[in-house]
Formats: sequence, structure tokens, C-alpha cells
Amino acid sequence: MKKIYLILFLSGIFMISCQTNKTGEMETKNPFFEKYETPFNVPDFEQINNDHFLPAFRKGMEDQMKEIMAIVNNNEKPSFENTVVALEESGALLTNVSNVFYNLLSSLTNDTLQNIAKDLAPEVSRHRDDILLNARLFSKIKIIYGNMDSLELNPEQAKLLDETYKRFVRGGANLDEKNQEKLRKINEKLSLLSLSFGDNLLAETNSFTLVIENKEDLAGLPEPVIASAAETAVQKEMDGKWVFTLQKPSMIPFLQYSEKSNLREKIFKAYINRCNNDNEYDNKENVAEIATLRLERAVLLGYKTHADYVLEKNMAKDPQKVFDFLNKIWDPALVVAKKEADELQKMMDAEGENGQLHPSDWWYYAEKLRQQKYDLDEEMLRPYFVLDNVREGAFYVANRLYGLKIEERTDIPKYQKDVQVYEVKEADGTHIGILYMDFFPRDSKRGGAWMSSYRKQYRRDGENITPVITTNFNFTKPTGDKPALLNFEEVSTLFHEFGHALHGLLSNCQYRSLSGTSVPRDFVELPSQIMENWAAEPEVMKVYAKHYETGEPIPEYLIEKLEKSKHFNQGFVTVEYLSACFLDMDWHTIKKTTETDVLDFEDISMDNIKMIPEIVVRYRSTYFAHIFSGGYSSSYYSYIWAEVLDADAFAAFKETSLFDSETATRFRKNVLERGGTDDPMKLYKNFRGADPKIEPMLQRKGLI
Repeated sequence: MKKIYLILFLSGIFMISCQTNKTGEMETKNPFFEKYETPFNVPDFEQINNDHFLPAFRKGMEDQMKEIMAIVNNNEKPSFENTVVALEESGALLTNVSNVFYNLLSSLTNDTLQNIAKDLAPEVSRHRDDILLNARLFSKIKIIYGNMDSLELNPEQAKLLDETYKRFVRGGANLDEKNQEKLRKINEKLSLLSLSFGDNLLAETNSFTLVIENKEDLAGLPEPVIASAAETAVQKEMDGKWVFTLQKPSMIPFLQYSEKSNLREKIFKAYINRCNNDNEYDNKENVAEIATLRLERAVLLGYKTHADYVLEKNMAKDPQKVFDFLNKIWDPALVVAKKEADELQKMMDAEGENGQLHPSDWWYYAEKLRQQKYDLDEEMLRPYFVLDNVREGAFYVANRLYGLKIEERTDIPKYQKDVQVYEVKEADGTHIGILYMDFFPRDSKRGGAWMSSYRKQYRRDGENITPVITTNFNFTKPTGDKPALLNFEEVSTLFHEFGHALHGLLSNCQYRSLSGTSVPRDFVELPSQIMENWAAEPEVMKVYAKHYETGEPIPEYLIEKLEKSKHFNQGFVTVEYLSACFLDMDWHTIKKTTETDVLDFEDISMDNIKMIPEIVVRYRSTYFAHIFSGGYSSSYYSYIWAEVLDADAFAAFKETSLFDSETATRFRKNVLERGGTDDPMKLYKNFRGADPKIEPMLQRKGLI
């Protein structure tokens, strides 16, 4: 996001691509320098190798700078077309190679790609700053922006002009030369620190294994969990043993079912102390320096804090509004979480366990309490949640709502053998886009789940450029002769990321920088989270939840148990999440650049909200990738902000019917197709007809 000359291992095979130059020597042919000869012009993964990236990046930056200088040196009067649109359409090669490189850096990385990313980070940062700090270019944009009212622009054109002007201002275009130089240095440092943070986290996560040699230490674990651990051991050349990792499909079932409290504590502590072990992967210095540099940059640009800088573009607008919003949910959630802790402590006491409930005990006793209260074990549900069927369930919802046809394609290049590729079409067969789905964990893939794009939708010269979207997961793998069987959280995650994918696929915008998911962070989670609602609906569940052996649909009594238990443990879930939101906001509302002790800062942050000791913040600072190596700084609250929107939006369907065509069409036309072409609250109200209400979300969580 080094070179291996000519040969790269991709998709399970060695690829060789070369040509002869004028002297008769062999040299690498670079697929980025010409149009891909692939279906729908998807990236030619079978020809792309590591050796291609640096030359393509550097040529891409060179080409874009030529395009920028052509805009700057154009003697015609500055206009929307010859300046703003020309800028928007510049850098096609750079965009193409960036999309491929940074997606692979997340999903199929290696030492070479990581070293290329480090080499590129300062170059790409300088290139970006060279554009945003180009005084002659900004002067033209400023003239056009100042005359906006007389230009007769349509709403999308006006939005592009507004966003372009503000991007330059926020990028330092109004600073004097001395402060622009300071900004350049800060941006360059931040680009490297974010990479370092992510690389450390991946390495530290991969470095830990809990190796079990005695069968007695497997007490309490379900057979599928044991079988998966045995397969992991084989993969790691530890035949005859059982291996658990810090990947959630491995760790969470161990925490839920293992009767060995000492082993639960061992794996839990390894997880929450990632990059906090004073070793080569330690992230404490990275965290402190990133937070400080972000504050310096914000102040340089005229903002009080980094959060003020970020939130200016979000729906929330300012830090106090975020804190007020979080507190409104935190107070009732904390009350519920304390009751849950008391209940688990009583269960622990009743079993004769001495001492206080520890965070590493919560998952274990919560699972036991769920079984006691609702006669529901997560492993009772798993046989009905076959990955392939769940995926088809998400496709079924998209078909019922929007008429989409989604068909697997086996003739399209893919970057890894397990990846699945689909063509998405309208009801009449019109091509919409391509969807990659990458389901399973591997050492070369970062944790979590995410959606991204290899190509965004936009229009150019009258042609609609269709999107190429990717969704990435870290789901439980198939074991033995069993298919991949998910828990319900993983089911929801699949629907969630597929919702993001629909936002990218159904985009219908003129300009790439405004299309698809290019919306404020606290709006982007609406299309993803609303999809989760259908996953839990009995009508939909009966379509996809079928037993992997018998094919029988999930019985009514299990659906009822799941429905009755939907509020179970919601205090924990909400407090764990909200505490991370507060930690994010605390890091990014600091107003002094003095040296910070990361662990002390974290403790103070948790003390301020009266965090209970039985729960650990979902992401501690040293592995909080969303905010220190992702794009969610000052915006981690977005998930629950958007949850207010999605609960209110889904209520619109429940007020009519689950697949009401008129409601679905309004949601598609006003939200999914519009990208960032208008104010998000305006788009939402165009769909819903009113402001969103917080009560549906609180009721859904059982907090009121």
C-alpha cells in the first residue's frame, strides 16, 4: 500500500510476464500501463506482480502532475470544466494502481508489499501536498468558487466545486509558505506512522499461539472448535496438538466455552495487550506521536483539535455534539451492564469460584447464562448458518428489494484462490458491477471485516464506468468434511459488509470523488447496518438458515429463542463499544502537544466515564486500528450514530412490509445511488420524510 524480478506467487500459481527490450534483454511488462484484457476491465491479477507497483506509482504521479500543470498553464479563463472537472479526471493511472496496491496490502500482504508501502508513503504524501499546495491551481479554484452562484451548476456539480475548494483549504492552501512546509513534514510523518502501526498489529497478532498438548485442557470446548484447532495445528506443522490464535473465529469460541480459566486468561491477555509488550511491535510511541502530530496539523489549519478538523465534514459537526450523543446512550447502557455483571458474578459464586469476575471470564459465564435463561447455545445455531447459504440469503434480500441478479463468475481473475467473484445485474440483465468476496483469515490479511473498491462508479465522456467492489471477512473456516459454519454475529457481519457493497455497486453519480461510499463517516454505516436487520428477520432466516447435513430450514423454536435472547448481553456489547468511542474522542480532543503516557491516558479516559472493571474497552489504544491506521479517527462513534439512522430507516419498512417496493426504491434513489452528492441529512429526510428518532435504536438494544 524491492523487487522480485519477473516472478510472483499469486492466486496459488507462479506468474511470469516479460518482454524483450531493444537490446534483447528481458524486462517486466507492466499491466498497469495498458488497458486490462479482462472481463469488465477488472484488475489483471494473474499478470500483476510486486515488481510492477513502484514503476506504476511513479509514472502515475508523474502523469498526474503533467495534467495538473496543463490546468495551471491553461490561458483560458478558469471554468468549472477546464479546472474543477479536469482536476477531478486527472490521475487515472495513479488511482488504478493505488486501488490495487492498497487493497492487496490489506488482504494479501507480504514483506515486499509492506516495504514498498514504506518507500511510497513519503512520495505519495509529497505528491498530494504538491497538488493541494499549488498556489496557481488554488487561485483558479478560488475564482470559480467565488462565482458559484452565477455558474448555473446542477446540484452534483455544485457539490463537486464545494468539496474541491474545501479540500484545498483543509489541505493547507491558505497557509503561508513556512507553515505549508511544516504541514508537509507532518503529513509525511503521519503517513509512515500509520503504516508502522498497522504492520506492528498484524505481526503481533500473528506471533501469538495458544498451543494445547493435553486433551484435558480442551474441557468444555465443542467438537467443531476442537476440530478447527487441530486443523490450525496441522497448518502450523504441530500435528497432534491443538492451536488457538488471536483471530476472532479461534479466540471467541475458546473464551465462550473453555473450562480452563487460566487458559482463557492467557489468550485474553495476549489479545488485549497486543502491541503493548515493549518489543519490536510495540505501538505506544506510534500512538502518542500520531495523536500529537494530528493536533499540530489541526492547530496549524486553524482548528482547536483534530476532532474539530475531522467532524467539520461529518454529520455531527463538532466534538461536543458527539460527546452529548454518546453520553445519552452510555448512561442507560452502563446501568444494564452493571446488572449483567452482577448476574454473572452470582453465577460464578454459585459455582464455587473464588474472587471477582474478570474480563476474561465474561464471555464464558455469559454463554452459560444464555443457555440457562433461554436454553440457547450458539453451537445449536451454527449448523444452520452455512456460509454459502448465508451469502445467498444476502443476495436474496438484494433481489427482493432492488431486483438485483447476482451470478458467480469463474472466468474473472482473482488475487487469491479462495476468493469468490460475482457479476451483479439489474432485473433486466443490465450489468451493474463486479463483487469480490474474500471470506477467511490468513496471516497475510488484516483482522476484521471491510468493504473497498478496485474501481468506483462514475461517468466520463458519456460512458458509465461500472464499479469493481471487494468485501473482506475473517470467518470460521471449513473443517474436515464440514462446510464453513458461522455464528450469528458472523451472519450479521456478512449482511453488513454486503450493505456497504450495495452502496458502492448501486452508485449512480457523475464524479468519482463523490460516488459510492464517499460520504461522511457517520453516514457511511447506514447502508451497511440497515442490511443487518433483514438477517434477523424470521422470513429471511428461513430462506438461508438450513442445516448443513439435512437441508432442513431452521426450526421455529430456535428462531423464537434467538428473538427472545436478542437483548441478552446488550449492556456489555454497548459499553464495550461506547468506551472505544470515548477513547477515540479523548485522543483527538487533546489540546496540548506535551508527551503523553499512552497507558495513563487510557486509564484516565476510562475513569472519566466510570468504566466498570469487568469490561475492557473494545479497542485499547495500541491496537485501535480504526483510528490509528484506518480512516475512523474522531469517527468511531459513527457506527452507533448510523445505528440511530438504520433503526429509524428499517422502521419505514416495518410500517409497510419487509420488502415494500416503494420504500426500497426511495432508499435506493435517495441513499444508495446518491453517494456524497448532497447533504446526508437531506438525503435521509428525502427518504424518510422526517428527522431520525433515537428511540427505535434504544428499544432495539433493550436500553429503554
